[in-house]
Amino acid sequence: MDTFSLPTHLSRRRWFLFAVLALIYMLVYFYRVSLAVIAGDVSHDLQLSPEELGTLSGILFYVYALAQLPLGPLIDRFGGRLVISGCGLLTTAGGLLFSQAQSLNAALAARMLIGVGTASVLMATFAIFSRWYSRQEFGRASSLMIAFGNLGNLCGTAPLALGVAAVGWRQSFLFIAVLQGIATLLIFILVRDRPSLPAVTETVEGTSRVGIFAAWRMIFSSGSFWLLGLLCFFWYGNYLAIQGLWGGPYLRELMVLSREKTGQMLMFVSIGFVVGSYFSDACVRRFFAGSQKRMLIVGSSLLAGLMTAFLGWGELLPPWLLALSLFLLGITVSSGVLIYPIIRASFPVSIVGTALTSLNFFVLLGAAVTQQVMGMIIGARTPAGTTPPPAAYHSAFLLPIIGLILAIALYTLARDTSKAS
Repeated sequence: MDTFSLPTHLSRRRWFLFAVLALIYMLVYFYRVSLAVIAGDVSHDLQLSPEELGTLSGILFYVYALAQLPLGPLIDRFGGRLVISGCGLLTTAGGLLFSQAQSLNAALAARMLIGVGTASVLMATFAIFSRWYSRQEFGRASSLMIAFGNLGNLCGTAPLALGVAAVGWRQSFLFIAVLQGIATLLIFILVRDRPSLPAVTETVEGTSRVGIFAAWRMIFSSGSFWLLGLLCFFWYGNYLAIQGLWGGPYLRELMVLSREKTGQMLMFVSIGFVVGSYFSDACVRRFFAGSQKRMLIVGSSLLAGLMTAFLGWGELLPPWLLALSLFLLGITVSSGVLIYPIIRASFPVSIVGTALTSLNFFVLLGAAVTQQVMGMIIGARTPAGTTPPPAAYHSAFLLPIIGLILAIALYTLARDTSKAS
Protein backbone atom coordinates (compact mmCIF):
# COMPACT_ATOMS: atom_id res chain seq x y z
CA MET A 1 0.00 0.00 0.00
CA ASP A 2 1.70 3.24 -1.11
CA THR A 3 -1.13 5.71 -0.76
CA PHE A 4 -0.23 8.28 1.88
CA SER A 5 -1.03 11.76 3.16
CA LEU A 6 1.64 14.41 3.68
CA PRO A 7 1.54 17.19 6.27
CA THR A 8 0.62 20.60 4.85
CA HIS A 9 4.16 22.02 4.81
CA LEU A 10 5.49 18.95 2.95
CA SER A 11 2.55 19.05 0.53
CA ARG A 12 3.56 22.61 -0.39
CA ARG A 13 7.22 21.57 -0.56
CA ARG A 14 6.59 18.90 -3.18
CA TRP A 15 5.10 21.42 -5.62
CA PHE A 16 8.16 23.63 -5.13
CA LEU A 17 10.25 20.53 -5.85
CA PHE A 18 8.08 19.93 -8.93
CA ALA A 19 8.83 23.43 -10.25
CA VAL A 20 12.62 23.03 -9.96
CA LEU A 21 12.57 19.66 -11.70
CA ALA A 22 10.27 21.03 -14.41
CA LEU A 23 12.83 23.72 -15.26
CA ILE A 24 15.61 21.24 -16.01
CA TYR A 25 13.22 18.93 -17.87
CA MET A 26 12.25 21.80 -20.16
CA LEU A 27 15.91 21.98 -21.21
CA VAL A 28 15.91 18.24 -21.96
CA TYR A 29 13.07 18.72 -24.42
CA PHE A 30 14.74 21.75 -25.95
CA TYR A 31 17.82 19.72 -26.81
CA ARG A 32 15.71 16.91 -28.25
CA VAL A 33 13.77 19.01 -30.76
CA SER A 34 15.89 22.09 -31.49
CA LEU A 35 17.85 20.53 -34.35
CA ALA A 36 14.72 20.53 -36.55
CA VAL A 37 14.72 24.35 -36.64
CA ILE A 38 18.47 24.82 -37.14
CA ALA A 39 19.02 21.78 -39.41
CA GLY A 40 19.66 23.97 -42.46
CA ASP A 41 22.08 26.26 -40.61
CA VAL A 42 24.06 23.41 -39.06
CA SER A 43 24.16 21.48 -42.34
CA HIS A 44 25.49 24.56 -44.13
CA ASP A 45 28.12 25.41 -41.50
CA LEU A 46 29.38 21.84 -41.10
CA GLN A 47 28.78 20.72 -44.73
CA LEU A 48 26.53 17.78 -43.82
CA SER A 49 24.68 15.37 -46.13
CA PRO A 50 21.15 14.14 -45.22
CA GLU A 51 22.68 10.90 -43.91
CA GLU A 52 25.17 12.81 -41.73
CA LEU A 53 22.42 15.11 -40.44
CA GLY A 54 20.33 12.07 -39.52
CA THR A 55 23.32 10.59 -37.69
CA LEU A 56 23.96 13.85 -35.83
CA SER A 57 20.36 13.98 -34.68
CA GLY A 58 20.10 10.28 -33.88
CA ILE A 59 23.34 9.99 -31.88
CA LEU A 60 21.82 11.91 -28.95
CA PHE A 61 19.00 9.39 -28.75
CA TYR A 62 21.24 6.34 -29.15
CA VAL A 63 23.42 7.27 -26.19
CA TYR A 64 20.34 8.47 -24.26
CA ALA A 65 18.73 5.07 -24.80
CA LEU A 66 21.83 3.04 -23.92
CA ALA A 67 22.35 5.11 -20.76
CA GLN A 68 18.91 4.11 -19.46
CA LEU A 69 19.90 0.60 -18.36
CA PRO A 70 22.78 1.55 -16.01
CA LEU A 71 21.05 4.73 -14.86
CA GLY A 72 18.02 2.88 -13.47
CA PRO A 73 19.98 1.00 -10.78
CA LEU A 74 22.03 4.15 -10.06
CA ILE A 75 18.82 6.11 -9.45
CA ASP A 76 17.46 3.40 -7.15
CA ARG A 77 20.81 3.21 -5.31
CA PHE A 78 21.92 6.87 -4.99
CA GLY A 79 18.70 8.81 -5.53
CA GLY A 80 17.49 11.07 -8.31
CA ARG A 81 19.00 14.28 -6.93
CA LEU A 82 22.63 13.19 -7.17
CA VAL A 83 22.17 11.45 -10.52
CA ILE A 84 20.46 14.46 -12.14
CA SER A 85 23.09 16.83 -10.72
CA GLY A 86 26.04 14.77 -11.95
CA CYS A 87 24.53 14.25 -15.39
CA GLY A 88 23.64 17.93 -15.59
CA LEU A 89 27.36 18.78 -15.62
CA LEU A 90 27.78 16.57 -18.70
CA THR A 91 24.84 18.31 -20.40
CA THR A 92 26.36 21.73 -19.72
CA ALA A 93 29.71 20.63 -21.17
CA GLY A 94 27.97 19.17 -24.23
CA GLY A 95 25.99 22.35 -24.82
CA LEU A 96 29.14 24.48 -24.67
CA LEU A 97 30.97 22.14 -27.07
CA PHE A 98 28.06 22.06 -29.55
CA SER A 99 27.90 25.85 -29.67
CA GLN A 100 31.57 25.94 -30.73
CA ALA A 101 31.70 22.82 -32.96
CA GLN A 102 33.53 23.29 -36.27
CA SER A 103 33.26 19.72 -37.60
CA LEU A 104 30.87 16.77 -37.67
CA ASN A 105 33.03 14.85 -35.16
CA ALA A 106 32.98 17.71 -32.66
CA ALA A 107 29.22 18.10 -33.04
CA LEU A 108 28.75 14.34 -32.58
CA ALA A 109 30.84 14.38 -29.40
CA ALA A 110 28.77 17.29 -28.09
CA ARG A 111 25.49 15.56 -28.85
CA MET A 112 26.74 12.39 -27.14
CA LEU A 113 27.53 14.36 -23.96
CA ILE A 114 24.09 15.97 -24.10
CA GLY A 115 22.48 12.56 -24.64
CA VAL A 116 24.15 11.00 -21.60
CA GLY A 117 23.63 14.13 -19.52
CA THR A 118 19.91 14.44 -20.19
CA ALA A 119 19.22 10.69 -20.02
CA SER A 120 18.48 10.59 -16.30
CA VAL A 121 16.25 13.62 -15.85
CA LEU A 122 12.72 12.34 -16.46
CA MET A 123 13.20 8.88 -14.99
CA ALA A 124 15.01 10.20 -11.91
CA THR A 125 12.23 12.77 -11.53
CA PHE A 126 9.60 10.03 -11.64
CA ALA A 127 11.57 8.00 -9.09
CA ILE A 128 11.51 11.06 -6.81
CA PHE A 129 7.78 11.51 -7.49
CA SER A 130 7.12 7.89 -6.50
CA ARG A 131 8.23 8.83 -2.97
CA TRP A 132 6.52 12.23 -2.80
CA TYR A 133 3.19 11.32 -4.46
CA SER A 134 0.80 8.42 -3.96
CA ARG A 135 0.12 6.02 -6.82
CA GLN A 136 -3.17 7.79 -7.56
CA GLU A 137 -1.41 11.18 -7.62
CA PHE A 138 1.51 9.90 -9.68
CA GLY A 139 -0.43 9.85 -12.96
CA ARG A 140 -1.45 13.48 -12.57
CA ALA A 141 2.02 14.61 -11.48
CA SER A 142 3.79 12.74 -14.32
CA SER A 143 1.39 14.13 -16.93
CA LEU A 144 1.91 17.67 -15.63
CA MET A 145 5.68 17.21 -15.68
CA ILE A 146 5.63 16.21 -19.34
CA ALA A 147 3.28 19.11 -20.11
CA PHE A 148 5.76 21.53 -18.55
CA GLY A 149 8.64 19.78 -20.28
CA ASN A 150 6.97 20.48 -23.59
CA LEU A 151 7.37 24.18 -22.91
CA GLY A 152 10.97 23.34 -23.81
CA ASN A 153 9.56 22.07 -27.10
CA LEU A 154 7.97 25.46 -27.62
CA CYS A 155 11.28 27.20 -26.94
CA GLY A 156 12.93 24.91 -29.49
CA THR A 157 10.55 25.99 -32.28
CA ALA A 158 9.48 29.57 -33.05
CA PRO A 159 11.44 31.26 -30.20
CA LEU A 160 14.63 29.46 -31.25
CA ALA A 161 14.06 30.48 -34.87
CA LEU A 162 13.82 34.12 -33.75
CA GLY A 163 16.95 33.75 -31.61
CA VAL A 164 18.90 32.20 -34.47
CA ALA A 165 17.79 35.00 -36.80
CA ALA A 166 18.97 37.58 -34.24
CA VAL A 167 22.28 36.17 -32.95
CA GLY A 168 22.89 32.89 -34.81
CA TRP A 169 22.56 29.27 -33.72
CA ARG A 170 25.91 29.17 -31.92
CA GLN A 171 25.14 32.06 -29.55
CA SER A 172 21.66 30.68 -28.95
CA PHE A 173 23.07 27.34 -27.82
CA LEU A 174 25.73 29.03 -25.71
CA PHE A 175 22.96 30.79 -23.78
CA ILE A 176 21.12 27.48 -23.26
CA ALA A 177 24.32 25.84 -21.96
CA VAL A 178 24.72 28.57 -19.33
CA LEU A 179 21.06 28.17 -18.32
CA GLN A 180 21.64 24.41 -18.03
CA GLY A 181 24.49 24.98 -15.58
CA ILE A 182 22.30 27.21 -13.39
CA ALA A 183 19.44 24.69 -13.39
CA THR A 184 21.84 21.89 -12.43
CA LEU A 185 23.05 23.89 -9.44
CA LEU A 186 19.46 24.51 -8.33
CA ILE A 187 18.70 20.77 -8.45
CA PHE A 188 21.69 19.94 -6.25
CA ILE A 189 20.85 22.63 -3.67
CA LEU A 190 17.06 22.47 -3.50
CA VAL A 191 15.79 18.97 -4.41
CA ARG A 192 15.39 16.11 -1.93
CA ASP A 193 14.74 12.48 -2.88
CA ARG A 194 12.04 11.83 -0.30
CA PRO A 195 9.96 13.55 2.40
CA SER A 196 11.82 14.09 5.65
CA LEU A 197 9.43 11.89 7.64
CA PRO A 198 10.57 8.30 8.35
CA ALA A 199 7.00 7.05 8.62
CA VAL A 200 6.11 8.41 5.19
CA THR A 201 9.32 7.10 3.61
CA GLU A 202 8.75 3.62 4.99
CA THR A 203 5.12 3.57 3.83
CA VAL A 204 6.00 4.61 0.30
CA GLU A 205 9.12 2.53 -0.19
CA GLY A 206 8.06 -0.63 1.54
CA THR A 207 10.50 -2.79 3.46
CA SER A 208 12.08 -5.05 0.84
CA ARG A 209 14.99 -4.16 -1.44
CA VAL A 210 15.41 -5.96 -4.76
CA GLY A 211 18.82 -6.57 -6.35
CA ILE A 212 19.70 -5.19 -9.78
CA PHE A 213 19.62 -8.51 -11.64
CA ALA A 214 16.48 -9.65 -9.85
CA ALA A 215 14.82 -6.37 -10.84
CA TRP A 216 15.84 -6.74 -14.48
CA ARG A 217 14.63 -10.35 -14.46
CA MET A 218 11.26 -9.25 -13.07
CA ILE A 219 10.92 -6.50 -15.68
CA PHE A 220 12.16 -8.25 -18.81
CA SER A 221 10.27 -11.47 -18.11
CA SER A 222 6.98 -9.57 -18.46
CA GLY A 223 5.37 -10.03 -21.88
CA SER A 224 3.25 -6.90 -21.36
CA PHE A 225 6.43 -4.89 -20.77
CA TRP A 226 7.82 -5.94 -24.18
CA LEU A 227 4.55 -5.12 -25.95
CA LEU A 228 4.47 -1.69 -24.30
CA GLY A 229 8.14 -1.18 -25.18
CA LEU A 230 7.44 -1.85 -28.87
CA LEU A 231 4.59 0.64 -28.85
CA CYS A 232 6.84 3.20 -27.15
CA PHE A 233 9.50 2.67 -29.81
CA PHE A 234 7.20 3.70 -32.65
CA TRP A 235 5.11 6.23 -30.70
CA TYR A 236 8.14 8.36 -29.91
CA GLY A 237 9.76 7.55 -33.25
CA ASN A 238 6.79 9.15 -35.04
CA TYR A 239 6.84 12.20 -32.79
CA LEU A 240 10.58 12.86 -33.07
CA ALA A 241 10.53 12.18 -36.81
CA ILE A 242 8.60 15.44 -37.02
CA GLN A 243 9.59 17.46 -34.01
CA GLY A 244 13.16 16.29 -33.58
CA LEU A 245 14.47 16.51 -37.14
CA TRP A 246 12.66 15.77 -40.41
CA GLY A 247 9.57 17.92 -39.85
CA GLY A 248 11.73 21.02 -40.27
CA PRO A 249 13.37 20.10 -43.61
CA TYR A 250 10.02 18.74 -44.87
CA LEU A 251 8.25 22.05 -44.22
CA ARG A 252 11.12 24.17 -45.55
CA GLU A 253 11.91 22.20 -48.70
CA LEU A 254 8.58 20.68 -49.77
CA MET A 255 6.26 23.42 -48.55
CA VAL A 256 8.79 26.22 -49.09
CA LEU A 257 8.30 27.82 -45.67
CA SER A 258 10.83 30.20 -44.10
CA ARG A 259 12.79 29.21 -41.00
CA GLU A 260 10.52 31.39 -38.87
CA LYS A 261 7.32 29.99 -40.41
CA THR A 262 8.64 26.44 -40.03
CA GLY A 263 9.29 27.12 -36.35
CA GLN A 264 5.76 28.43 -35.95
CA MET A 265 4.24 25.35 -37.58
CA LEU A 266 6.26 22.99 -35.40
CA MET A 267 5.22 25.05 -32.39
CA PHE A 268 1.61 23.96 -32.96
CA VAL A 269 2.69 20.35 -32.38
CA SER A 270 4.27 21.37 -29.08
CA ILE A 271 1.21 23.36 -28.02
CA GLY A 272 -0.99 20.34 -28.76
CA PHE A 273 1.32 18.12 -26.69
CA VAL A 274 1.20 20.54 -23.75
CA VAL A 275 -2.60 20.80 -23.86
CA GLY A 276 -3.08 17.05 -24.25
CA SER A 277 -0.63 16.20 -21.46
CA TYR A 278 -2.39 18.58 -19.07
CA PHE A 279 -5.78 16.93 -19.62
CA SER A 280 -4.64 13.32 -20.10
CA ASP A 281 -5.27 12.20 -16.52
CA ALA A 282 -8.78 13.69 -16.52
CA CYS A 283 -9.55 12.09 -19.90
CA VAL A 284 -8.54 8.66 -18.61
CA ARG A 285 -10.93 8.93 -15.69
CA ARG A 286 -13.83 10.53 -17.56
CA PHE A 287 -13.85 8.80 -20.96
CA PHE A 288 -11.93 5.53 -20.46
CA ALA A 289 -13.14 4.38 -17.02
CA GLY A 290 -9.64 4.68 -15.60
CA SER A 291 -8.00 2.49 -18.26
CA GLN A 292 -4.76 4.13 -19.32
CA LYS A 293 -4.15 1.26 -21.74
CA ARG A 294 -7.34 1.95 -23.71
CA MET A 295 -6.64 5.66 -23.97
CA LEU A 296 -3.08 4.92 -25.11
CA ILE A 297 -4.41 2.66 -27.88
CA VAL A 298 -6.97 5.22 -29.06
CA GLY A 299 -4.49 8.11 -28.95
CA SER A 300 -1.80 6.15 -30.80
CA SER A 301 -4.30 5.10 -33.48
CA LEU A 302 -5.31 8.71 -34.07
CA LEU A 303 -1.62 9.65 -34.21
CA ALA A 304 -1.01 7.08 -36.95
CA GLY A 305 -3.91 8.53 -38.94
CA LEU A 306 -2.69 12.13 -38.67
CA MET A 307 0.88 11.12 -39.52
CA THR A 308 -0.31 10.11 -43.01
CA ALA A 309 -0.39 13.85 -43.79
CA PHE A 310 3.37 13.51 -44.33
CA LEU A 311 2.72 11.02 -47.13
CA GLY A 312 1.42 13.79 -49.36
CA TRP A 313 -2.04 15.05 -48.52
CA GLY A 314 -0.75 17.52 -45.94
CA GLU A 315 0.97 19.44 -48.73
CA LEU A 316 -2.46 20.30 -50.18
CA LEU A 317 -3.71 21.99 -47.01
CA PRO A 318 -3.92 25.77 -46.62
CA PRO A 319 -1.67 27.16 -43.84
CA TRP A 320 -4.43 27.47 -41.22
CA LEU A 321 -5.60 23.89 -41.76
CA LEU A 322 -2.02 22.59 -41.71
CA ALA A 323 -1.51 24.36 -38.37
CA LEU A 324 -4.72 22.79 -37.02
CA SER A 325 -3.69 19.31 -38.14
CA LEU A 326 -0.28 19.71 -36.45
CA PHE A 327 -1.99 20.90 -33.26
CA LEU A 328 -4.26 17.85 -33.28
CA LEU A 329 -1.25 15.64 -33.97
CA GLY A 330 0.41 17.05 -30.84
CA ILE A 331 -2.69 16.22 -28.79
CA THR A 332 -2.68 12.61 -30.00
CA VAL A 333 1.05 12.30 -29.27
CA SER A 334 0.37 13.35 -25.67
CA SER A 335 -1.49 10.10 -25.02
CA GLY A 336 1.96 8.51 -24.86
CA VAL A 337 2.64 10.11 -21.47
CA LEU A 338 0.46 7.36 -20.03
CA ILE A 339 3.25 4.81 -20.49
CA TYR A 340 4.88 6.03 -17.29
CA PRO A 341 1.95 5.61 -14.86
CA ILE A 342 1.26 2.26 -16.57
CA ILE A 343 4.77 1.11 -15.66
CA ARG A 344 4.49 2.72 -12.21
CA ALA A 345 1.44 0.52 -11.56
CA SER A 346 3.10 -2.63 -12.95
CA PHE A 347 6.14 -3.00 -10.67
CA PRO A 348 7.06 -2.46 -6.98
CA VAL A 349 8.15 1.05 -6.01
CA SER A 350 11.51 -0.32 -4.83
CA ILE A 351 12.50 -0.93 -8.47
CA VAL A 352 10.56 1.93 -10.06
CA GLY A 353 13.73 3.69 -11.25
CA THR A 354 14.95 0.56 -13.01
CA ALA A 355 11.52 -0.17 -14.52
CA LEU A 356 11.08 3.38 -15.82
CA THR A 357 14.54 3.60 -17.36
CA SER A 358 14.16 0.14 -18.91
CA LEU A 359 11.00 1.31 -20.67
CA ASN A 360 12.58 4.61 -21.62
CA PHE A 361 15.30 2.65 -23.42
CA PHE A 362 12.71 1.72 -26.04
CA VAL A 363 11.34 5.27 -26.19
CA LEU A 364 14.68 6.86 -27.03
CA LEU A 365 15.88 3.99 -29.21
CA GLY A 366 12.79 4.52 -31.34
CA ALA A 367 13.68 8.18 -31.83
CA ALA A 368 17.29 7.36 -32.71
CA VAL A 369 16.61 4.55 -35.17
CA THR A 370 13.72 6.33 -36.86
CA GLN A 371 15.61 9.56 -37.46
CA GLN A 372 18.73 7.84 -38.75
CA VAL A 373 16.98 5.32 -41.01
CA MET A 374 14.75 8.05 -42.43
CA GLY A 375 17.90 10.02 -43.25
CA MET A 376 19.28 6.98 -45.09
CA ILE A 377 16.05 6.59 -47.05
CA ILE A 378 15.95 10.28 -47.98
CA GLY A 379 19.62 10.24 -48.98
CA ALA A 380 19.19 7.10 -51.10
CA ARG A 381 16.27 8.63 -53.00
CA THR A 382 17.89 12.04 -53.57
CA PRO A 383 20.11 12.60 -56.63
CA ALA A 384 23.56 13.93 -55.71
CA GLY A 385 23.71 17.70 -55.33
CA THR A 386 19.94 18.20 -55.38
CA THR A 387 17.17 18.92 -52.86
CA PRO A 388 15.29 15.81 -51.70
CA PRO A 389 12.17 15.27 -53.86
CA PRO A 390 8.72 14.75 -52.32
CA ALA A 391 8.89 10.99 -52.95
CA ALA A 392 12.01 10.74 -50.76
CA TYR A 393 10.20 12.23 -47.75
CA HIS A 394 7.03 10.24 -48.39
CA SER A 395 8.97 6.97 -48.48
CA ALA A 396 10.84 7.86 -45.31
CA PHE A 397 7.70 8.69 -43.32
CA LEU A 398 6.18 5.31 -44.22
CA LEU A 399 8.66 3.67 -41.83
CA PRO A 400 7.36 5.07 -38.51
CA ILE A 401 3.71 5.01 -39.60
CA ILE A 402 3.61 1.33 -40.55
CA GLY A 403 5.64 0.42 -37.46
CA LEU A 404 3.20 2.24 -35.18
CA ILE A 405 0.16 0.51 -36.70
CA LEU A 406 1.71 -2.92 -36.14
CA ALA A 407 2.78 -2.03 -32.58
CA ILE A 408 -0.74 -0.87 -31.69
CA ALA A 409 -2.22 -4.15 -32.93
CA LEU A 410 0.21 -6.17 -30.79
CA TYR A 411 -0.28 -3.99 -27.69
CA THR A 412 -3.97 -4.88 -27.57
CA LEU A 413 -2.78 -8.26 -26.26
CA ALA A 414 -1.05 -6.71 -23.21
CA ARG A 415 -2.45 -6.98 -19.69
CA ASP A 416 -4.22 -3.81 -18.47
CA THR A 417 -2.51 -3.01 -15.15
CA SER A 418 -3.74 0.57 -15.13
CA LYS A 419 -7.33 -0.36 -14.24
CA ALA A 420 -6.15 -2.09 -11.09
CA SER A 421 -4.44 1.08 -9.83
